[in-house]
Amino acid sequence: MWIIGCDFHSRFQQIAFVNTETGEYGERRLAHPEEAEKFYRQLQGQRVRVGMEAGGQSRWFERLLAELGHELWLGDPAEIRARCVRKQKTDRRDGHHLWQLMMDGRFPTIWVPPAEERDVRQLLMHRHRLVQTGTRFKNQMQAIARNEALPPKPGLWSRKGRERFEAVSLPKWTAQRRKDGLELLDELGSRIAPLDEALIQEGQSRPEVVRLRTHPGVGPVTALAFVLTIGDPKRFACGKQVASYLGLIPSEHSSGGRQRLGHISKQGNALLRGLLVEAAHRVGNDPKLGRTYRRLAVRKGSSIAAVAIARKLAVRLWWMWLRGLDYGQIVQPASHAGKSPSSPVGCDKSPSC
Repeated sequence: MWIIGCDFHSRFQQIAFVNTETGEYGERRLAHPEEAEKFYRQLQGQRVRVGMEAGGQSRWFERLLAELGHELWLGDPAEIRARCVRKQKTDRRDGHHLWQLMMDGRFPTIWVPPAEERDVRQLLMHRHRLVQTGTRFKNQMQAIARNEALPPKPGLWSRKGRERFEAVSLPKWTAQRRKDGLELLDELGSRIAPLDEALIQEGQSRPEVVRLRTHPGVGPVTALAFVLTIGDPKRFACGKQVASYLGLIPSEHSSGGRQRLGHISKQGNALLRGLLVEAAHRVGNDPKLGRTYRRLAVRKGSSIAAVAIARKLAVRLWWMWLRGLDYGQIVQPASHAGKSPSSPVGCDKSPSC
């Protein structure tokens, strides 16, 4: 069997390899894509295991290994670096370090979603970037309107508000900025609309997304992003692990019997974390979460309250998905909590927490 540690870069990869049957070993630098493809095609039909850090720009390489039938291990970059005690860092050292971790059985593999799921993630990210761009242009148009002392009502994005905004006399280049901004917003709207429809259709084809959407404040985008990011709810033993995976737990630096907690770690999917925080502002229809939000908002401010509710919402959505329950079932009296035979050990006591 070939064991290959691969330090992957956009233009090349540095590998360290060994054949456990013949004892052949060595290291090479392979240019992308020609040399790399030639090298791995020569090993087709043999048992090959490649280990590399998870990262971007490697989709083509992953497809190549899958086509050739080679096994690919993707590792956590932070853990891989933490297991290297030397302060010297070179491409050759990195490739050998990856190979050594695989040989010792210490390679920190991570869960990787299927290719189809990763493609749907691209739909989510593409829409998110377009919406972000639209928000920036809306803020710019709002700034122009405020500089001209336009009253806030009717809203700038209503029909009457926009007509009034377009009728305001502006200097030459300010008028050009307004014209271009409004045209770009119209163009973005025409591009986002079909993406919204595709997201809704994708969510309707997934029973778990339909179930999560029954929760107040959770729309099609948040529900689909949650399902695609978590992947399999059984990967997590308890709600605390879900919150940690999404970066919604506080950072900590405790020592000598003294506990020091900081802001949330943000070590997780930033898109889903942002969507959960947005949804937290819209959970007022849920009695328990709504009361908690209002209480925390008075004590510590709306921003901290929203993050706290986002954490609770993430755990509740995970429970709904794991148990196959909709919102009405988890909040009704005589809750189903603790009655599922698949309940993992160490979980939070109630999905309505």
